Amino acid sequence: MKKQIAIAALTIGAFVLGTDSAQAQNTAATTTVNITLNDVISIDAGSTAIGNTVDFNYVTAADYNSDQTITKANSLKVTSTKNFNVKVKAGGANFMNGTNLIPVNVLTIKASAAAGTMGGTKNAVVLSAADQTLVANAPLGSALTLNLDYTIPAAKSSSSDILGKPAGTYTQTVTYTATAL
Repeated sequence: MKKQIAIAALTIGAFVLGTDSAQAQNTAATTTVNITLNDVISIDAGSTAIGNTVDFNYVTAADYNSDQTITKANSLKVTSTKNFNVKVKAGGANFMNGTNLIPVNVLTIKASAAAGTMGGTKNAVVLSAADQTLVANAPLGSALTLNLDYTIPAAKSSSSDILGKPAGTYTQTVTYTATAL
């Protein structure tokens, strides 16, 4: 009986002590968060220079005797993690219609009066097959826009560069390149 009383006392003691002691619980947790950055420069979708056309139409004498300007909003939309330049060049020395040629230097490209959100030094560029700086040292940013004016001045459209050429559509590609500094 003494054994039974001792076992019962130990059982009751273990029960009482077991219910009073609280288990340790976590009250804080830590997690490591990593942000991995890569340098990015991109001419973004939404740029009207991607897959678009600029059409000059010479129908009347007045067309040949006046400046023609076509403005393209959001011509370029650039995202860059660093300051950058934008260069422009033609795909060749001439606008072509079969064997008929018009030199690309009849076209001037420049930022519009309402240039968009892209900063930097903007230059008017007489188109050529060589890279030329259209925007220099543009500050980094996201979805920066540049609106462009494409102009054929009357001095070119009323010269032998265009006058006397066979009727038809003359075509050349224009390539824009954004380069991080």
